[in-house]
Amino acid sequence: MDIEQFRDHCIAKPGVTGETPFGPDTLVFKVCGKMFALCNFEFLSFNVKCDPGKAIELREQYPEVIPGYHMSKKHWNTVSVTGSIPDSLLRNWIDDSYSLVAASLPKKLRESIQ
Repeated sequence: MDIEQFRDHCIAKPGVTGETPFGPDTLVFKVCGKMFALCNFEFLSFNVKCDPGKAIELREQYPEVIPGYHMSKKHWNTVSVTGSIPDSLLRNWIDDSYSLVAASLPKKLRESIQ
């Protein structure tokens, strides 16, 4: 996966915007204003939200997955993009992050993206 594929996968989801609120080097994806994924433009890694139990499992299973850099270590993972993890799995983790954040939105916003 490269940054264009990452971006295209994120931005295709309902209610998603891409922004650079932390400066020109970090691309952030939000669903209805809530962040669910971010990466740097070098695309060496990206951050996604994760269920706390699953986050620990992924960290134990994949050396490329570590606690979220500059994020809540309980709820966020940083994934190094080395090519060793299949793109399909990376997309699943992005999808899971989006779903977690979308599920936490107020009912009216959740309904607007369905």
